[in-house]
Amino acid sequence: MEYALIIGAKSDIGRALAARYARAGYNLYLAARKSEELTREADNLRIRYNVRVATLEFDLLDTGNHEEIYKQLSPRPAGTICVAGYLGDQKIAEIDFSEARKIIDTNFTGWVSLLNIIAEDYESSGSGFIIGISSVAGDRGRRSNTIYGSSKAAFTTYLSGLRHRLHSSGVVVLTVKPGFVRTRMTEGMDLPEKLTAKPEEVAEDVFRAHRKARAIVYTRWYWRWIMWVITRMPDRLFQRISI
Repeated sequence: MEYALIIGAKSDIGRALAARYARAGYNLYLAARKSEELTREADNLRIRYNVRVATLEFDLLDTGNHEEIYKQLSPRPAGTICVAGYLGDQKIAEIDFSEARKIIDTNFTGWVSLLNIIAEDYESSGSGFIIGISSVAGDRGRRSNTIYGSSKAAFTTYLSGLRHRLHSSGVVVLTVKPGFVRTRMTEGMDLPEKLTAKPEEVAEDVFRAHRKARAIVYTRWYWRWIMWVITRMPDRLFQRISI
């Protein structure tokens, strides 16, 4: 069976996606910093789903090593799932550019470095899939997460460009836009229960959308309509509300 490469595999959504794709029969490359922490996860996936699982050390911000690490994978993955992200601290980012740069590089620049390499490989082979976990935060800028939202907007636009470029090659590029998700990254936030998904729900929505060769999927589904309203709200009204 084919391999799927999951980058950011230690995250809650990454773990849920690993389980969902293993259940579908995919062998897995699980990539993350401090990848030794994935050993138990890899063992569980092997035993439960009878698939092959390899872990690899990967730093999204270490762009100089991206090509070497990717070319060492044998066999090459049939698909790449981009999960790693960094919410950061908006208040700190407003006064300390090092924090702003970390948010931008983790959510956008690092992905451009890696996916340029992978896209070239998939384009030349005429097959493959790329799944990018973006965010509804990228649909319209808000004062509470200006840097994070703009980095996700950039990633969304980049994925759209890849989709346009790779369409004729038969490569599927899926943009995933989660709303609120109950993860370690959002721990401590006062999230509305009825609007907040579990990582397993996100993974199921992603897998279904991939199978249908969708271009964009919002998860949960109703975020498409929530963001439709928010993005069409006149500026004079939008500036008066706190969201």
